[in-house]
Amino acid sequence: MSKVVKSIKEVVALAGLKDGMTVSFHHHLRNGDFVLNMVMEEIASQGLKDINVNASSLFDVHTPLLEHIENGVVTGISADYIAAGLGRAISKGIMEKPVQFRTHGGRPSDIVQGRTPIDVAFIAAPTADTMGNCSGKYGPSACGSLGYAFADAMFAKKVVVITDNLVPYPMQDFSISEDWVDYVVPVEAIGNPKGIVSGTTQITRDPVGLVMASHAAQVIAHSGLLKDGFSFQTGAGGASLAAAKFLKDIMMEKGIQGSFGMGGITGYLVDMLQAGCFRSLLDVQCFDLKAVESIRTDPRHKEISAMQYASPTSRSAAVDSLDVVILGATEIDTDFNVNVHTDSNGFIMGGSGGHSDTAAGAKLSMIIAPMFRARLPIVTDRVTCVSTPGSDIDVLVTQGGIAVNPKNVELTQQLKAAGLPIVDIHELKEKTERITGTPRKLPKGDRVVAEVIGRNGNLQDVIYNVP
Repeated sequence: MSKVVKSIKEVVALAGLKDGMTVSFHHHLRNGDFVLNMVMEEIASQGLKDINVNASSLFDVHTPLLEHIENGVVTGISADYIAAGLGRAISKGIMEKPVQFRTHGGRPSDIVQGRTPIDVAFIAAPTADTMGNCSGKYGPSACGSLGYAFADAMFAKKVVVITDNLVPYPMQDFSISEDWVDYVVPVEAIGNPKGIVSGTTQITRDPVGLVMASHAAQVIAHSGLLKDGFSFQTGAGGASLAAAKFLKDIMMEKGIQGSFGMGGITGYLVDMLQAGCFRSLLDVQCFDLKAVESIRTDPRHKEISAMQYASPTSRSAAVDSLDVVILGATEIDTDFNVNVHTDSNGFIMGGSGGHSDTAAGAKLSMIIAPMFRARLPIVTDRVTCVSTPGSDIDVLVTQGGIAVNPKNVELTQQLKAAGLPIVDIHELKEKTERITGTPRKLPKGDRVVAEVIGRNGNLQDVIYNVP
C-alpha cells in the first residue's frame, strides 16, 4: 500500500475540495515556503472559488495570494501573523470579509474545539515516507520543528503531506504520524531552507539596543525569578538576543541552571543549552539553521506542538510554566496595552503570534523597545490595536528608563532598590515627546479589515482600513 499521489493537481481533486471550503498551511519554512503558493495556484487553475485560507502565519513570499483574492479564489483569511507585503493591501481594503487574527495558542485551540474546522490541511514536510510519516528535521529543506502543523494534521478532514524528500516506509524519528495522513505528494522542492531564517537573528551592536538589553537582564536578575529551574523565552530581535547574552553571563557567573528555554528557537538559545544554562529546549519553531541542526542531533532539544506550547484549552501548556518572556512592540500605551499587529501608520505588518500567549502565562512579561522609531514615540495614549492587554504586561524597558506596570508594587520596589532607572510610563511618554514632538493623530477608516481574536476566543480588538 502507498498513499503517494503523483501531483498536487491530482490530490486537490482526490481530497474533494469544493467552493467555500477551508484549506490550511503551516509556516515553518517562513519566507522560504513554496507550498502555499503551489497549492493555491492549482486550486485557482481548477476554477475553485470562495476558498478560506487558514495559515499559522503568512510572509512576503505569499503575496501571490493577492491575485487570488482579487479573482475571488480566496475570500477568507485566518492567520496568527501577516507580513507587510499582504498586510498593506489588506489594510487598504482588498478583502470584503475581515481577516481573522489568532494567537499561536488560540489557533490550535479553535481547531481542536471545532470552532475553525479545516477541510484539507496541506503540510509541507522536509522528509516523509510513502505512508505519510513525516518530519522537519531531515532533508534538503529541513526546517526543524513542525509544531504548528500538529493540530491541522490531527483535526483536518483530509490531510495532504507535500515533500521533496520521499523515503521508504517506515521513516525513523517522524513527528507527524501516518494515521493522520490521507495523501503524500512528492514535489521537486517545498521551499528554500535559507528562507526560514528570521529577519533579525543577530545580537545587536547598536549602543541603544545594548543599553536596553543590559537593563532587561538586570530586571530579570533582580526580579527574584532567576534561580535554579528558571524558565525563559525571548524573541529573535537584536536587542532581545543581546538581553539573552547578558542573562547568560549572569547565569554562568552565578552557576544557575534553568529548566527550559522555549518558543521560536534561535542559535543563541542553542548556545545557552550547550553552555548548561538550561536542561532542555522546548521548540515549536526553529528560527535559524543552527536550531535546525540542534533539534536533529541533541535529545535535550524537544519538538512540541502548538497545543503543548500555548493552547488555553489544553490540559496544560508550557507557557503557563514560564518565568520570564521578553517581547517586542510597535506601540505601547500608558495602560501597558501592546500593539504588534500594525505599524505606526496603521498598516498591518505583523500579528500576535505567541506574544499574548506568553505574556498571559509568564510570571514576568517584559517589553523591550526604543523610546521612538523614525521619530515616532513608542509610548502613546492609546495603541492603534490591542494585540496584548496591558493587564498581562509587567515591564517596559527603553533606553530612557524602565516603566513598571503599577500593579507590580513589589517588583517596582525591588528594581528601585537595585538602583535601576525606574520611570513612570506617563513621564516616559512626555520625555520622548520632548525629543520627537507630539505626533499627529492618524486618520482612521470606517471599514473593519481585521478582527483580533484573543487567545481565549474573545473579540479583543478590530483593525480599520487605512484611508
